[in-house]
Amino acid sequence: MTAATPGPSAKPPQQGTLLLLVRHGETPTTGMVLPGRAPGLHLSDRGRDQAVRVAERLSGLPVDALYSSPLERACETAEPTAVRTGLAVKHDDGLLECDFGEWTGAAIAELAALPEWQTVQHSPSTFRFPDGESFPEMQARIVGAMEVLRAAHAGGVIVCFSHADPIKAAVAHALGTPLDLFQRIVISPGSVSAISFVEGQDPAVHMVNSTSEPLSGLRAS
Repeated sequence: MTAATPGPSAKPPQQGTLLLLVRHGETPTTGMVLPGRAPGLHLSDRGRDQAVRVAERLSGLPVDALYSSPLERACETAEPTAVRTGLAVKHDDGLLECDFGEWTGAAIAELAALPEWQTVQHSPSTFRFPDGESFPEMQARIVGAMEVLRAAHAGGVIVCFSHADPIKAAVAHALGTPLDLFQRIVISPGSVSAISFVEGQDPAVHMVNSTSEPLSGLRAS
């Protein structure tokens, strides 16, 4: 009796590019105004604590690159991670907050009373901020930035510090969720959302709006 010839060994799963989207920490006006791209808004004490927590959660995860929106609140959130990893933070305009145009700096309570606010919440794909950006333009911008970054760091781990609406739009795109439903996604200050990319496959969303658990488990050791 002859021994059975072993079949070909299973091909190990391909390691994709892991992209972490971090919303900046809280500021003194979080949830009260639309700060948009106006300069000079910094993290609150709680926001700085959230930034430190992000860096702590990344312990044990081999990070290849750090990118941030150029706005102060995002750069300040990235600082503890830069110190912990020893990596420089590179600015990327693709990670910027949405351009709210004439609505920049307006109180959310006042905006919510406008009839246009219902369009923002329920039909955002049709809305452009007065003298500002449309939601489809914002989504195309951040998705395009992600494509460039994952190509530049193929197979690596990239941490990107950005803002709530762009991150929601990026997650919606990865999930295949229509832009008109993207407001159903919650992205809290200091939260992490993780998307992996393998060539020839659809994106895989590993977590959304995560604020607590260690992140080292996202990558096999």
